[in-house]
Amino acid sequence: MKKKVNSTVLSQEELASDIYSLWIESELAADVKPGQFVGVYPSDKSTLLPRPISICEVNDERTALRLVYRTAGKGTREFSHLKKGRNVQLLGVLGNGFPVDECEGKDVILIAGGIGVPPMLQLAKELSGFAGEGVRKAKSVTVVLGYRNADVFLKEEFEQYAGVVIATEDGSIGTKGNVGDAIREGKITGDIIMSCGPMPMLRAVKSIAAEMGAKAYISLEERMACGVGACLGCVCKTTHKDAHSLVNNARICTDGPVFDAEEVDI
Repeated sequence: MKKKVNSTVLSQEELASDIYSLWIESELAADVKPGQFVGVYPSDKSTLLPRPISICEVNDERTALRLVYRTAGKGTREFSHLKKGRNVQLLGVLGNGFPVDECEGKDVILIAGGIGVPPMLQLAKELSGFAGEGVRKAKSVTVVLGYRNADVFLKEEFEQYAGVVIATEDGSIGTKGNVGDAIREGKITGDIIMSCGPMPMLRAVKSIAAEMGAKAYISLEERMACGVGACLGCVCKTTHKDAHSLVNNARICTDGPVFDAEEVDI
């Protein structure tokens, strides 16, 4: 059940240019699933709507959650100045998550690019059995991360939980090119692919999954307004009709952001 709660900033640091890591103590952490997000309310009352930010990870005690985000506008620039002890209001937990249970005993590939990288960290942690339960859920986990340049934020943290392959557009680290180039170069295969990132990358992921005969789940990045499905501002086209509206549409904020790749037309 989603709710608006008062939470407290624990720490914040800049990981790369305009990329910030914000730890927040919140009761919402107890219910987080990998791939979900929260709405963060700016303190400026002229900005009515919360800003949707994917959850990067939760602590082992599930008392705090981590948001890793890029400053893109007035709201996120305000968040970048939050200090320890500040109160912040969150709306959550929002959206669905990745189907972790389907990965048990499977070879799993996690593919992420840009600001789609952070929400995959908790997923890597849980699939590799490092989320407090001590049970390895996946047979193997390979993480393929795409960046523009050498600012490879979160790389070391992913390496705690899985094998990591890097692609950079300028070739400064890893494979020169995109995540697809890195997968082909490394001859990486798997049973299930889970991915988050820009739309061109997700389209490529659908093709990659089809080529290797893997099941794919993708998390769609989209500008959102209300975050609760009321405004219809984040609708995507689906391959099947909605049972209620009888149209080929789904709301990313409530029906997603994670979808079976075969069920969305991107």
